[in-house]
Amino acid sequence: MSDDALATPMAGQRSRPTGCWDLFVTFSRLALQGFGGVLPIAQRELVERTGWLTAAEFAESLSVGQVLPGPNVVNLSLMVGDRFFGLRGALSALAGMLLLPMVLVLLLATLYRGVADVPAVAGAVRGMGAVAAGLVLAMALKLLPTLQRNPLGRSLWAPIALVCAMAMAWWRWPLLAVILGLGGASCLLAWWRLGRPAPAAGADVDAEA
Repeated sequence: MSDDALATPMAGQRSRPTGCWDLFVTFSRLALQGFGGVLPIAQRELVERTGWLTAAEFAESLSVGQVLPGPNVVNLSLMVGDRFFGLRGALSALAGMLLLPMVLVLLLATLYRGVADVPAVAGAVRGMGAVAAGLVLAMALKLLPTLQRNPLGRSLWAPIALVCAMAMAWWRWPLLAVILGLGGASCLLAWWRLGRPAPAAGADVDAEA
């Protein structure tokens, strides 16, 4: 058997980190790329590049991280690390997410203090807002296909998502009200949908006949 055949993963085999060091390096890399927003980079690294998570798993983990206290990307790193190596993995992923970016931010903050009043520098920093908005929008579009398996169905999740976007961006509802109100309603609707009995296998056939 050739070396290439040995290196090729078997069909259906899931990719996973080789160890805690792999988690640390991967989360350090995605954190250092996250100028203007880490979540889009996390989606690309964890789903597209490494394949550690499927798009649906990433969306589910991100949803849990959004409603837990603390930064959602930090919560995500803890959940991904714990998923593979328990507490050691969670601490390794968290260290990768925070250690090098913290050092870099302290250095940049020291340098920025001396040039903060320069108009060109201030304009460049404000211009990063457009990049951040574009990255978040791109991530949302990539995760949109995961909603096809949502238990709410398109007739419910589409208007809920629209109302949520309007509540945050236009009506300026408090985040807690959106999470408790729309989030709670979504959970109750999903629980109701999942608890409904599935139609009998022969029912559709009889109906078509």
